[in-house]
Order: sequence, then structure tokens, then C-alpha cells
Amino acid sequence: MSIVEQSTKLDLERIVFIGRTFEEYLDLFSLSKEYLEGKKILDCPAGACSFTAIGNTMGIDITACDIAYYHAVEDLKHKGLQDITHTMEHMEKAKNIFVWDYFNDVEDLRKHRQSALEECTKDMATSNGRYVPVTLPSLLFEDGEFDLILSAHFLFSYADRLDYSFHVETIKELLRVSKEEIRIFPLVDLEGNRYEHLDKLTNFLTDIGCDVEEINVPYEFQKNANSMLKIIKGK
Repeated sequence: MSIVEQSTKLDLERIVFIGRTFEEYLDLFSLSKEYLEGKKILDCPAGACSFTAIGNTMGIDITACDIAYYHAVEDLKHKGLQDITHTMEHMEKAKNIFVWDYFNDVEDLRKHRQSALEECTKDMATSNGRYVPVTLPSLLFEDGEFDLILSAHFLFSYADRLDYSFHVETIKELLRVSKEEIRIFPLVDLEGNRYEHLDKLTNFLTDIGCDVEEINVPYEFQKNANSMLKIIKGK
């Protein structure tokens, strides 16, 4: 995903601009196209994912937000291509910490990442405001604006540099702009370790009236990253 450190309008060199495909999103969030129809959806943070681009061609109402979007599209595309090349060079050395069922090999992974980047940046050029620059934990959206909010490969992935209070403030802000439901994936950090404060966070959300469930999903690339947190907003 894209945000490595939180500060307003990060230098482009400090952003990793890599994303997942629409099909990956369906699997890692255990979604179907039918479930998405008729909903207003926010992808936060969206990075170079093609979920918004492909979804909107299907008539699904999706908005993407990310700190990366403060930068020009061409700069992001160039950075994304560099990041994919860099990542794939190192992937060969770290293949043993991944599960090679979803992707055939490193070259297949590269094709998926390049496809996502291409679709994302192409859509950004003609998006009519679908790609919104934000600096978490603040969001520039109305209360209850979205039916469904998806957050992938950010919050708990970077648990070593985003502390518990940041997680709480970000999820509270996601709840504010949510009408109904939030899904967060994965529940482990970059080392594959379960987020250490997940039970504490679940208890906090339950105490403020949310229904919280940990759900296994039909997607595992990083080892142990095969479940999401489903949060239903309290009434």
C-alpha cells in the first residue's frame, strides 16, 4: 500500500506505491460483485490498487483516498514502476515467507502489480474526483457518507511504526464516515505476527457498540495473512 509514515504531503521517495487488483480485493475482503452493488464504498488507503478503477467501470460507486494522491499521476506511475521492480528483485530472496498458491511465481506477481498500477493511474487521469488526498487519521468526508469501507495492507501491517493510539483514532474516523461496515485486512504485521493489540482493540470497539468479527478469507500470500476484521457500526 502507500503510506509508510504519516506526515502531511509526504516526499514521494518515502511512499511505496504498489497496489492489488480488483480480483484480489474480492478475495482478501471475502466480497462478491453482487454484495458491492448499490453501496457507496471507500477504499482507505487505496494506494495503486485497481479496485476503484475496475469497480467503477462495473457501475459500482467507489472512492479511493490516500496520502499519495497529493502527488501528480505521472510521478506516481513512475514511482510505482520503480517500486515494483525493486520489490520483485527482493522477492526472489524472500520467497519462503510467502504462500505461492494465489500467484504462480514472481513473474506472475509482477504482472498483477503492474496491471493494478496501470489501471489505477489511467483512471486517476480522468477520475472526476474519485481519488482524494488525505492524511490519516483525518478524513475529509461527511458523517456516514459510505456504506462500506475497506482498508488493506496498512493499519496493522505497519504496527511497528503506527502505534495503538493511531489505530484507534483512525478506526474512529473510519466509523465516523461509515454508515454501516468496515473491513480491515490483514491482521498481522510485515513479519506475519498477529497484531499484538487486536484483542484490546476489539474490546474497545465492542464497548462503543460495534459488532466485531474476525473472518478467514480465501486469500493468503503473506504467510498468516488470511483473515480480516469485520466491524459493523453500532446504531
